[in-house]
Amino acid sequence: MTERYLILEDGSVYKGTGFGAPAVTTGELVFNTSMTGYQEIITDQIYHNQIVIFTQPNIGSSGINQANYESILPSIKGVIVRELANVSTNRISRLSLDQYLKQMNIPGITGIDTRAVVKKLSKIGKTMKASIVPVPDDHAFDQLNATVLTNQQVAQVSTPKPYPNPGTGLSVVVIDFGLKHGILRELGRRNCNVTVLPYTASAEDILRLDPDGVVLSTGPGNPHDLRPSVLEMIQLIQTEIPLFAIGLGHELFAMANQAEVGKLPAEHHGMNHPIKEVITDHIIYASQGQGFAVDRQSVDRHRLFVTYIDLVNDTVQGLRHRNFPAFSVQFFPDGAPGPDETNGLFDEFIESMQRRGA
Repeated sequence: MTERYLILEDGSVYKGTGFGAPAVTTGELVFNTSMTGYQEIITDQIYHNQIVIFTQPNIGSSGINQANYESILPSIKGVIVRELANVSTNRISRLSLDQYLKQMNIPGITGIDTRAVVKKLSKIGKTMKASIVPVPDDHAFDQLNATVLTNQQVAQVSTPKPYPNPGTGLSVVVIDFGLKHGILRELGRRNCNVTVLPYTASAEDILRLDPDGVVLSTGPGNPHDLRPSVLEMIQLIQTEIPLFAIGLGHELFAMANQAEVGKLPAEHHGMNHPIKEVITDHIIYASQGQGFAVDRQSVDRHRLFVTYIDLVNDTVQGLRHRNFPAFSVQFFPDGAPGPDETNGLFDEFIESMQRRGA
């Protein structure tokens, strides 16, 4: 292992030791507060164009196994940890974290004071660009400041062609904005016959398949960067078929129903966010990866009502349409990683499809 540096666009430099690939990388710097589940986080497509700092001080002790991938080809830009555990006693581990990152050409740094970096990000209240470099010289900072990150993240992570995830039950179309495999696992456990379509699919493409329901998946980036045809598709589909939207899909569902979505001062990533179900006052802890939020004051109460609220910052975490069998959540009901106490929302989606069929 050799010396590597994390440099930030404000001029900060943090010295550490490199692991994973010896590549130079640049991305948005965000932190994740999850205590476990680093493999699911690294392979989640919501982290496209981002470098993730783990607040859990020791990362890598579980290794990498075949059961916990959230995508086949991760698009995360880099991994920052306080301490790297390169030896695993996990019986299902196939690779160390260092070996996996080398295979995927993803650089990492260990030995960084992650608390100091997280405090900085929390204090400034915005995301910053950062780079992982071998030398923190003027050239490295010039390259960092000159780098323009793409705003076409969904186009880069969505499937280019439809594909099936066969089952023997209800027929479900999943629109891939940056799909987590946890969504497919939950639908598979309910025997759904799933067809995954690219984010460019029109309402006509969906209706041609005659599905019992539609899921709008999670994904990376700013929902405002997607073409207006995506909102037009949602506006039509919600009137025809039961719809369940998650993460980025939730934000798009809100926008399609005239609610406003804005950038959070500091992104929320972790599995420890307390969420209140409005109708029951029941408190749940949910897995969350959120950079944008629905403006609660902008929700048209003649169209939608709020079903879940984040108790940390009072942001909208769930919506339901008043006139159609369509609902959404900002958090991840599939967990992966995180609590599974909200995966009953998939059962609720199944019930809405069954009622339509009856």
